Amino acid sequence: MKKSTNSVLGFLCGLLNGMFGSGGGTVAVPCLEKSGLAPQKAHASSVALIFVLSLFTAVIYFFQGRLDFALAWEYIPYGLIGAVAGSILLKKVPNDILRRIFGAIILISAVRIIVS
Repeated sequence: MKKSTNSVLGFLCGLLNGMFGSGGGTVAVPCLEKSGLAPQKAHASSVALIFVLSLFTAVIYFFQGRLDFALAWEYIPYGLIGAVAGSILLKKVPNDILRRIFGAIILISAVRIIVS
């Protein structure tokens, strides 16, 4: 992809991350794949991108007084376990299955948002 396209897509990832949490990953993965990365590398690279964006966004939310550390900490230990399991599974899941799972999660999320 061209550098200007990457700038626009990077901005979009940051915008979605700031507004919806880690929503930027839904843009980052397909864009990274379109840039030539294999799906597994695109997912892993997206995590690195979203980590930095999420950390920065969390700092902004903290200073705005909109961050609830007590509730967030209740999820973190289980999230870490899930992160380890997911990183192990990513190596084992074939690319076509990975794309289908990712697409299904996006579709299910979209339906939930539209219906609720």
